[in-house]
Amino acid sequence: MKPDHAIVSPKHDVFQAIADPTRRSLLQLLVDQELSVTVISGHFPISRTAVSKHLRILAEAGLVRERKVGRETRYQLVSEPLLELKSWLSYYERHWENKLAMLKHYVESDNQDQVDNSPSIRPKQEY
Repeated sequence: MKPDHAIVSPKHDVFQAIADPTRRSLLQLLVDQELSVTVISGHFPISRTAVSKHLRILAEAGLVRERKVGRETRYQLVSEPLLELKSWLSYYERHWENKLAMLKHYVESDNQDQVDNSPSIRPKQEY
């Protein structure tokens, strides 16, 4: 017996969508221009079908928008969903900045200790 509601596969989120290097390259390609799948496919060593699958995942994540122009489908970047990624990364950016500041302090204090502990060179005194 079939259930009353159809099982719909969940849409991909931004993190899943950008996990693949090909999809990240697709996004870079679409930063400044709207392109057809045919033109996009020319930039990759994979089949047009594979490119279409990657574009579908990006579309499900809301990162690209499709637009029909005659018989071709054109794609353009939608950058707003990347704000979620930026927000998530900003937390870790503070962590990295803190670690770098601690490293800077350690290196500078270590160098100062070495300067303070090094034998001083004094001019030769004449007797």
